Amino acid sequence: MKLAVIDKFFARLAAQSPDPKSELHYVNPFTLLVAVVLSAQMTDVGVNKATKPLFKKIKTPKAMFGLGEESLREALKSINLYKTKAKHVIALSKKLVDDYGSKVPADRAALESLAGVGRKTANVVLNVAFGLPTMAVDTHVFRVCNRSGLARGKTPLDVEKKLMKVVPEKWVPHAHHWLILHGRYVCKARKPACLDCVVRDLCVFRPKEK
Repeated sequence: MKLAVIDKFFARLAAQSPDPKSELHYVNPFTLLVAVVLSAQMTDVGVNKATKPLFKKIKTPKAMFGLGEESLREALKSINLYKTKAKHVIALSKKLVDDYGSKVPADRAALESLAGVGRKTANVVLNVAFGLPTMAVDTHVFRVCNRSGLARGKTPLDVEKKLMKVVPEKWVPHAHHWLILHGRYVCKARKPACLDCVVRDLCVFRPKEK
């Protein structure tokens, strides 16, 4: 895609959703971090159902560590891989208390040193909690970028690097949110809703004829 086309691509997504937000519920950077860790192989709706009662009581790393792994497991039973995720959340909470003064660091390397936190999770936290210009490439973003021709790559990291090179600076702060929402509700994996797509004329994908 040429830069002028990419600019139009995001201008249309922006017009459709001027102020996109994460669909995960959270109350501060710590609860956002926990929610993103829990969101692996889960829908945001499913994560929100589990965290709503949890985040009413637990809002800090110290409180989460004090809750304990067994109690956290019980609270997360509806979450896929809840045992492993509970272990990670308790471990990352302890490290935040011990090493970071109970504060979530606005630093990629520090975030990725926490249990259960990979590059995508770090990018989400850096962007949403701290407003940094990062691109979190999940399955939706990866699909949209490859299918549309916006930023093709064999791995999420390939796509992330290409996005950072080609997306105009003015669109970067919200770019991954627009792409996630577009992939979630329009450019769906099995049956993309091309007739409802605001960027269909800019996209290289052509739906198969019935």
